Amino acid sequence: MSDAAITRRGFGGIAGAAALAAMTRPAFAAGAARPWPYLIGADVSWIPEDEAVGATYWQDGRQRDPLAILADAGFNAIKLRTFVDPANGYSKRKPGGPWCDLQQTLAFGRRIKAAGFHFSLTLHYSDDWADPQKQTKPAAWADLPFPRLVERVGGYTADTIAALVRGGAAPDMVVIGNETTFGMLWPDGRVPLTIPTGNPQTDGVHLNAAGAGGYDHFAALLKAGIAGARAAAPRAKVVLHNHLGRHWPITQYWTDNLLQRGVRPDAIGFSCYQQAAQGDWQHTFAEFAKAYPDLGFLAMEYSARKRYLNDLVHAEPHGWGSYIWEPTRHQEAIFRHDGKPAGEGARPDLLSQGINAAEAPGAAPGVPTQTPPDGLQGRYDIDPQFRTLYRTMAHDYGLKPVRLPTRRS
Repeated sequence: MSDAAITRRGFGGIAGAAALAAMTRPAFAAGAARPWPYLIGADVSWIPEDEAVGATYWQDGRQRDPLAILADAGFNAIKLRTFVDPANGYSKRKPGGPWCDLQQTLAFGRRIKAAGFHFSLTLHYSDDWADPQKQTKPAAWADLPFPRLVERVGGYTADTIAALVRGGAAPDMVVIGNETTFGMLWPDGRVPLTIPTGNPQTDGVHLNAAGAGGYDHFAALLKAGIAGARAAAPRAKVVLHNHLGRHWPITQYWTDNLLQRGVRPDAIGFSCYQQAAQGDWQHTFAEFAKAYPDLGFLAMEYSARKRYLNDLVHAEPHGWGSYIWEPTRHQEAIFRHDGKPAGEGARPDLLSQGINAAEAPGAAPGVPTQTPPDGLQGRYDIDPQFRTLYRTMAHDYGLKPVRLPTRRS
């Protein structure tokens, strides 16, 4: 569906509902204890791309639907991402597609819901990857004055989520923006970094960023997105995403500035790929729970240290769950590809051991980029070691397995 079609109503009728939802909803949800059983989640947006070029998924020598394999391993939640016009960016050089547009997201979302998973969606407000190093406006929005940009964010969000609801893929959780530690829709919604991260690749890009619109603009964009999501899916939880789960002072400063400007999410998600010192994640989670008792939190992205990280989140009553990012073939993948580990392997755990590319994707020469190759064909077998790890984790957390519907012969 084109951008024009999605936003044809602008922020009109559904925006009125959005405004009403924002006014009538409590300032925070009543407490932040888990609204569902703990989520053992996976972000697997690459699966349809890979299936389209011939990828197959196997368990114990038997070919199966990859969602069935994940369910059998103990996963109970799936998250997807979508772009505004991926044909203009993310999918430009990919076979098939366009991938991660509204129609593809709807089709895969139906499949996820039919399989019995909790379903979450991250909205990249861009035609291509939005991450800590870049938050490029969609081409169709590039020249909009700021008030119109705010309106477009609200209308696009409401119409996208409404289309999923109508199509049978209502999300249970909506993430407004991807890794928006330094804002979104730059430069209008960019926020400058005022506290060093300890990662020279990140600090070199974001300290003293010129031309940043600041927190007032960032907050206005987030509030429009939140209102749009709540108008279209009132029961869905709305989450914001900060990529520095290891750095409590920065996450506190960021969260405080947004709350002071009236931004009211249900939870905050953190990326957890690397720490500066052992215990950084645990410190952030504990301090977050004390500082914001009415907000939940999640490990929104991670790869290695699977049991360790999940135990930290699960130990906090306000820890909602986690999502391993693209576990079929990214970093410490839980699948093997044609007999070999499907991912690149675990990356450095501490900053002192080297910069994990997920902390600052594409920031500087010599740092491997996180941008993936095109869809990969071949055979993917779930690694028995990781299957056992996740099964054990789900059992220890008291989670009921996802029961996929029985197919009729």
